[in-house]
Amino acid sequence: MREHKSISIADQIFEQLERDILTGRYPRGEVLSEMRLSTELGVSRTPIREAIRRLEQEHLLEESGRGMVVVGISREDMLDMYEIRVRIEGRAAARAAENISDEQLKEMGDILDLQRYYIEKQENGAADSSDHIKNLDSRFHELLYVSSGSKAYRDTLLPMHKKMTKYRKASVSKQSRAVHSLQEHLAIYEALKARDGKLAEELTVRHVENARDSIMSMEI
Repeated sequence: MREHKSISIADQIFEQLERDILTGRYPRGEVLSEMRLSTELGVSRTPIREAIRRLEQEHLLEESGRGMVVVGISREDMLDMYEIRVRIEGRAAARAAENISDEQLKEMGDILDLQRYYIEKQENGAADSSDHIKNLDSRFHELLYVSSGSKAYRDTLLPMHKKMTKYRKASVSKQSRAVHSLQEHLAIYEALKARDGKLAEELTVRHVENARDSIMSMEI
């Protein structure tokens, strides 16, 4: 039981630190010591040590003479990941057009309804909905990858999409990009619904390229 509890805590710490690095809370170049993190998170150094080891394996932290330094995801990393996504995400969409279930299509439609709701809310100045919009974008793409029916596509694309969190949030914080992204998602959804793999692939490639171009125009 103790071992299970220890692993569970380590997993939670890993996920929190990964999220804090990917969102920029811990910026590139910041030094993170076991003692500092233990104090900030209110846990012993054992799960912190395990989480740091995993983050180092993910190339989000690296050892330096000063301790563990945040590497995070650089602009160059982001552009490399977009290049990979441009090459394979369209194929995942084409496969999804063949394999997506009616239940998955319904879930995708619900995600898009929520995405529209939060974009309109942000447009009206009611609240900053960028986190909600980013999370719904994540759910849309996750469902696209899963519905392809390919573990290889899913396991390649999901971690990559997650690692781009900071850049994707900055992009959808721009109202014009958030609106265009929704329109692009809707077009992909309709192609999937029509079981048109060729169109789904073309629209998805264009969507990824547009997202990349939007981010490239920003100073992040």
